[in-house]
Amino acid sequence: MKIIDDISRYIDEVVSLEELKSALESGKKLTIKYGVDCTAPFLHLGHAVNLWVMRRFQEDGHKVVFLIGNFTSKIGDPTGRSTTRKMLSDEEIDAFANEFIKQVGAVLITDDPNVFEIRRNAEWYEKMPLAEFIGLCASVTHSKMISRDMFKKRIEEGSEISMNELLYPILQGYDSVMLDSDLTVVGTDQLFNEMMGRFFQEKFGRAKQIVMTTKITKGLWGEDKQSKSIGNFVALTDSPRDKFGKIMSLADDRIIDWMEVYTDIDIARIEEINTKLRLYNLNPRDAKLELAHAIVQRYHGEETANIERQFFIDTFSTKTFPADAPIVKIDEEALSSVDLAVAACPDMSRSQLRRVVEQGGMTYNGERIVDPKAIIKILEVAELKVGKRKFFKVIRTT
Repeated sequence: MKIIDDISRYIDEVVSLEELKSALESGKKLTIKYGVDCTAPFLHLGHAVNLWVMRRFQEDGHKVVFLIGNFTSKIGDPTGRSTTRKMLSDEEIDAFANEFIKQVGAVLITDDPNVFEIRRNAEWYEKMPLAEFIGLCASVTHSKMISRDMFKKRIEEGSEISMNELLYPILQGYDSVMLDSDLTVVGTDQLFNEMMGRFFQEKFGRAKQIVMTTKITKGLWGEDKQSKSIGNFVALTDSPRDKFGKIMSLADDRIIDWMEVYTDIDIARIEEINTKLRLYNLNPRDAKLELAHAIVQRYHGEETANIERQFFIDTFSTKTFPADAPIVKIDEEALSSVDLAVAACPDMSRSQLRRVVEQGGMTYNGERIVDPKAIIKILEVAELKVGKRKFFKVIRTT
């Protein structure tokens, strides 16, 4: 089947592939569960793998049901956590939900009700009698719940597990019953929760959802997957320039994995690049140029990708200062180096910028600055570089 062939490069496991083939052969338009808890929304290329798989199903007329966990967000999914999550207010959940919808719109078709629907699980949980909920809990044994890897790890470490965390997989599983979910596409870390969905669907006499897990790659550097706390990520909200620049900093040993999972570059072309890299017939920098171009093109279009590739080549190969660098206006005659960096990069914390300066990542009119307390005389017009990719034209207004 073409759809299976198209998505196979992104898929790690399907429970089960035969069920998926049978569902597609039936001609039924599938309901695809895409559930999110509305913690602070932050989607990167790793999250987007699931979105692109679901997008492919949408293109064949299948519907993604975007399930906002406005009830379960108050409980907190323990996945990937060594400590209990804090509970969120209704106002925080609503704000985060709106931002999630905005970000997934970078990939999913969200303006066609035939292939996209928004639901909230408070619809059923706020109306569920206590006796009914206890009945759900009674069908799941304690040993089954603590068999989950993260719970076993916490027990071994002597860390606490809150009751609400033990209940979370039950709630997420029952969501699949309420949505009549046919398919869910998740990361491998959500397999336990979604298998609970199959368990409850069978218990309630429903067809069991197919659970599809996608491949997870290492981040830009280090041994961990992409993470905001580590900083080794490319966010969906990053500008085309930042996406391109970050990808060019990717560790060489993961170029091929990123090509396979984060782009639609033809597999035959990826194999050709892989062979050339192994035989040292291709500079990894050139392979990353192709990778960065493909990713930026996927999210922002070919014209933008061409512009960013040329910008990178001109700026980092020929050391040309970009003519379109953003302008920073300063009304002081002098500032400390870190204060100047803060004025140019308000999106970064003072401590982050202090480290950038200390590590030699700041230049002012071509002079490298390494002392965060150094006093910089503000010229009428000057060039400022902060880190590897942030360029500014500084203008004194006094």
